[in-house]
Formats: sequence, C-alpha cells, structure tokens
Amino acid sequence: SSHEHKLNFKKSKEVCLSYIQDAMLQKQWKRAAEFLTFYMESLEKDSSTESMGPSEIIWRIGTEILCHHSHSSMKEFNSFIEQMKTSGVKRYLKVCLEHVFHLLCNGLIDEAYQNLSLAESWRFGEQTTIQDKEMKLIQAYRGLLDYYNWSKQKTILLQHGQDGFEDLSVEQEMHSCFRKAAVNLKEVIKIPGVWDQFVKCYVDVRACFTD
Repeated sequence: SSHEHKLNFKKSKEVCLSYIQDAMLQKQWKRAAEFLTFYMESLEKDSSTESMGPSEIIWRIGTEILCHHSHSSMKEFNSFIEQMKTSGVKRYLKVCLEHVFHLLCNGLIDEAYQNLSLAESWRFGEQTTIQDKEMKLIQAYRGLLDYYNWSKQKTILLQHGQDGFEDLSVEQEMHSCFRKAAVNLKEVIKIPGVWDQFVKCYVDVRACFTD
C-alpha cells in the first residue's frame, strides 16, 4: 500500500542517513559520499512528497563531504552547489554565500566576485527579512572584494608610477573599483552590527579621495 511504502521509505532513509553520519564521524569521506549518492538516488526514485523535504540535509552533508574528500574537485563542488541553489528558493542566497566563501578559501577571487554579482541580481517573489539580511551580506562582501581589487590596483600604480598608457588603464580600473567599493561599504556600515573589517576598508578608501 501507499502508506506502507512511505513507512518503508522513511525507515530506509533514516538508516542511510545514520550510515552517512557514522562515516563522516570516522572521517571516511569516500564511504560517506557513496552513501549520500545512494540516498539522493533513492529520493529521486520516490514519487511521494516525502522526497521534497531533505534538500537542506543534502546541502549540509554534501558540502561537508566535498570539502573534505581527497578526490573531490572544484568542478564537482561547483556542480553540486549549483544543484543545491535550485533545490530551494528560500535557501538560494545562503547557498550562494557558502559557495563564495569556499571559492575565496581556494583563492578564486574572480569566480567569487562573479557569484556575488549574480546573487545580488537574483530576485524571486517578495523578499523575506532573512533574505534581506543575506542580500546585505552579499553586497558587503562584494564591496570587500571591490576594496581588495582597488588596493591591488593602487599598489601596481605606486610601484610603476603614473607614466604610460598601461598605468592610465590601471588608474581607471582603480577608480572604478573605488566607486563600487565606496557605495557597497557605505551602505553596509549603516546597518547595526559588527562590521569592523568593512568600516576599516571604507575609511581606507575614503582617505584616498575627497567627496
């Protein structure tokens, strides 16, 4: 019967999750990944509404496994994260932020910036209070990366002087980064909270230019 099928599915799902958690506790990432694959395949085969619930679990567990699995690649991580972004609208911005942090930890600054820009332009229905806070974080970190790029361009300019076409293009790029950083950082420090790093960057940017 349909009821019996749901009970059996729920039981097998719980058993599979316990296997995944056990493997993760023992740092057996390959084994955990295999169980997670089986878990996801089981959900895809099931047609009941029960299969719609665990996307949060899959995202959390999957991210943890991919971060620790010795054979996982950035391509696999990106693919998994993109899949998770589309699995739940309410979690989209949260997953985007986690994706950005992972890219930054791996030194992929340009990719992180691109993802922040895409996330900032995302819209779906009426924005919740939580999503509004997440969007502010996305804007803040984009401002932080604009500051990073501005600082990098400023260093290049100081090292090479202000002569030549190449340096002119660097100066133009630096001004562009300054404007974007100033706008985003100015907005985020208006919000109550601990923004020490953002305030420091904003003060540094403003110190080089007058209003």
